[in-house]
Amino acid sequence: MNDQAIGHEWLLGATGQFAPTGPLRRLGGEHDLNFRGLTADGDIIVKAMRPQADASLVERQCAAIAFARTADPGLPLPQILPFPDGRLWQMVDDERGQPRLVWVQRALPGIAMGELGPQSPVLLSQLGEMTARLDRALAGFALGPAQEAAKWDLMKAGWIASHPDVLGDGPRRALMEAILGDYERVFPRLAALPAQPLHNDLNDYNILIEPGLTEPAKISGLIDFGDMTVAPRVCGLAIAGAYAILDHEKPEEALAALVAGYHGVVPLAAGEIDLIWPLLRMRLAVSVVNSAIESAGKPDDPYVTISQAPAWRLLENAAIDGSLMGARLRAACGLPVTEGSERVMAWLDARRGSFAPVMGTGLDEAEIASLSVEDAILPENPFSLRPDEARCLTGHADDRIRLGRYAEPRLIYTDHAFRKGPWKASNRRSIHMAVDIFAPAGQAVHAPVAGKVAMVEYRANPLDYGGVAILEHRTDEGDIFYALYGHLDPVICETLRVGNEIAAGAAFAALGAPEGNGGWEPHLHFQLALTLDGMGHDWPGVADPDDWTLWQAICPNPAALLNLPDDRVACTVIDTDALLAERNARFGSNLKLSYRQPVTLLRGWRHHLFDQWGRPYLDAYNNVPHVGHAHPRIRAVACDQLARMNSNTRYLHPAQTALAERLTARLPKELEICFFVNSGSEANELALRLARAASGGYDIVTPDHGYHGNTTGAIDISAYKFNKPGMHGRRPWVHLVDVADDYRGRFRRDDPDRAARYAAQVDEALAEIGRNGGRLAGFIAETFPSVGGQIIPPEGYLAEVYRRIRAAGGICIADEVQTGLGRLGDCYFGFEQQKVRPDIVVLGKPLGNGHPVGAVITTREIAARFAEGPEYFSTFGGSNLSCRIASEVLDIVEDERLQENARLMGNRLLSGMRELGGRHEIVGDVRGIGLFTGLDLVIDRESRAPGTDLADYVMNRLRDMRILVGREGPADNILKIRPPLTIGADDIDMLLDRLNLCLREAGAALRATRP
Repeated sequence: MNDQAIGHEWLLGATGQFAPTGPLRRLGGEHDLNFRGLTADGDIIVKAMRPQADASLVERQCAAIAFARTADPGLPLPQILPFPDGRLWQMVDDERGQPRLVWVQRALPGIAMGELGPQSPVLLSQLGEMTARLDRALAGFALGPAQEAAKWDLMKAGWIASHPDVLGDGPRRALMEAILGDYERVFPRLAALPAQPLHNDLNDYNILIEPGLTEPAKISGLIDFGDMTVAPRVCGLAIAGAYAILDHEKPEEALAALVAGYHGVVPLAAGEIDLIWPLLRMRLAVSVVNSAIESAGKPDDPYVTISQAPAWRLLENAAIDGSLMGARLRAACGLPVTEGSERVMAWLDARRGSFAPVMGTGLDEAEIASLSVEDAILPENPFSLRPDEARCLTGHADDRIRLGRYAEPRLIYTDHAFRKGPWKASNRRSIHMAVDIFAPAGQAVHAPVAGKVAMVEYRANPLDYGGVAILEHRTDEGDIFYALYGHLDPVICETLRVGNEIAAGAAFAALGAPEGNGGWEPHLHFQLALTLDGMGHDWPGVADPDDWTLWQAICPNPAALLNLPDDRVACTVIDTDALLAERNARFGSNLKLSYRQPVTLLRGWRHHLFDQWGRPYLDAYNNVPHVGHAHPRIRAVACDQLARMNSNTRYLHPAQTALAERLTARLPKELEICFFVNSGSEANELALRLARAASGGYDIVTPDHGYHGNTTGAIDISAYKFNKPGMHGRRPWVHLVDVADDYRGRFRRDDPDRAARYAAQVDEALAEIGRNGGRLAGFIAETFPSVGGQIIPPEGYLAEVYRRIRAAGGICIADEVQTGLGRLGDCYFGFEQQKVRPDIVVLGKPLGNGHPVGAVITTREIAARFAEGPEYFSTFGGSNLSCRIASEVLDIVEDERLQENARLMGNRLLSGMRELGGRHEIVGDVRGIGLFTGLDLVIDRESRAPGTDLADYVMNRLRDMRILVGREGPADNILKIRPPLTIGADDIDMLLDRLNLCLREAGAALRATRP
């Protein structure tokens, strides 16, 4: 019988004075038994030590916790609860009769970090701060001998060398030997550091996190002091780091955040920082070796192997560049990346203006050729730079020298090699780490300072460096730095050899032509580097924005070597915080931004958007760019028409009738008269005028929580707006019926008559009109209510509504702004899915792909009644430009088979969302058709209580992951997903993958709030 089979009944008597109100729940533990129980004063943790455990083990932990709580009362450490006799522990016989030391703590709030999964850099920085505070608090504690912790003491970790056989003879054993070798090489430096008492086991199950939905997650507990030891503080930090980055998608960034957080409280020396990565790997090596040994004796105990698989995944992760880790962690802490880097930069600055000119002439008058995300529209497709674009980066064909800026975010780096993840919206390298000097092919390149050739080669791949050389230079004090010269004539491979000495001012190379420089417009890529560590064979010339702190430190601005001021060639990127402040100063406070952390977007392509740093975002929200952002065909049509004229419908033009014919061809034959306007709001205003003119009535029936635009008349019929605080409420001539929501409405999916029951509410609205002495004008509804929660009405609903409205003399208006033009996949318009024929159809900005255009299409009879009134005219409604753009949108939907894509991708998305619904209890409902989808989040599936905070959390976390979605519904608890129709399978898969993570986090945060 092992410890896993031991119950807890024998503990009830010993803990009775703490008054548990129910059974004790078993928790994990390597050697000891741990239980959690509920009392009237809150949860308690009952710890029963292993048989024959020495009392000093408990007393040492209690003393350390008390000491640290006194030194830093703000630390989230457990409170020890004494027994009635004042003692901190009691001896109790377990059910086998074995005596065990039992002690009790007040439980801390939160969930073990290991149960929540990888955490954000912000939280890991907080963990670093907490670790530093704990080390500082324990610094004066007198810790006695702790033999129990010996195997976890990194000062004694070499014991694993005596257990080589537990890992067999494969690659894992070889990896372990390499880790052990690195540890042995740094151990003398480690042993020379001062030592202090350390927690020594801040693993992911000894760190508690209080996740938050509306507030940021926070560290809520540091527990289990059973493995304390005395060692250099960097050992404890490495241990915390080892578990904090397990299964993290960005382990280097995560570790940097942790170490920077620690350094901000307890400053680290550069030498200490350099030890963290080898010690971290050694801790994981100890863990997996120990797990292999322990699991042989405890094959059924999950605790002993709980971190084994993720530890191996981290140790075997070939994508982690250990050679760069020291520099990365130094940079994160604001320290020089090499011992001599500050001296190198000071030497360069002191000699600025005296270096030999790299191009044989001064660059002071050279103009800047900006390729930034903000300034350039190159490339047209930010995922595929064309060869002709690469050969004409500056747009000039003369011989003038131009400069490309350092630290400039660019979209021209489109090869898969620049992408750092599996999806198009994954991180990509975009920040230029050099200065470009554009000049004619063949122009000589000179060494600004004496040096020797460290590398020379020809890289023939398209958009690579072509001919490239690296020169090693030395300062007067002997500090080494390097300069890379890229896009050279490949003849250098014949004229230069590694080790060749190059004199200052010597012409050692020439600019290559596109045929030999990687296919680029001739220019020199001139890059400074303070170390070659981590550069690898490729020597990156472009950095990921998320890694810019590191690469800016390794490859600083080379302006000094070019005899230029730094700011002459340094790119200044839009500051989102400053832009937000300017916006707040110039616009009304009710002009809202999406997301807690606003995003600045400068470029778009199809279903992706790009911020000022060149980071891509998957746009799964914006339905207005119907056929995708920045479609080249729409741009071409707009440019062509603007080069001709742009006028209104007072003059004849074939574009107007062409658009009318295109639209009416898709509609029921009786819908044959078109009016063109500038927006969906204007279109709905006009639809109301048409209905009133044709019916002679004024009253409107419409679903609750509908939205039809932001003009006065549209707001009057939009309960989504008029019921908001500060608004006028419902007008007497507006009559509301329920949205036909068969998930959380009053008639649900278990009711086969729900469509008829919802439609029957129109009868009461008509009766109300009669009682008020009014007259019905018509019924208007988003065919599928969007702001109402991405609702798909039950089959037959609109048919019954339309029958009642028409019988009462009213006009039926279908607002198809959200659902029309193929978005639904199976149907071109939403009313087709409901098998009805409206009297008026309204279209909005998706018709223009974002260009301000809308349309109202109706019958000849209704139009004739409207024409009995005053002339109708909209200055830019139906302009030549608008009509040509709208016609092009309709052509693109057909030519690119986007309606079919909406069907296929919608099915893929809905299938994946339903699978997620089976995994996550916070998903109440999945609904949608085509690329009009919604995810209804709930606090409780039984009551269907709306998860407003859950939806807000998931929406903002997806934004953090660079996926844009929205939320809607009366309680704002429905995630709204309605991307441009161009979205592809990989994008859907990314959305589902990230959504799964966000739902898991949100569910954990919700559970943490429950008893």
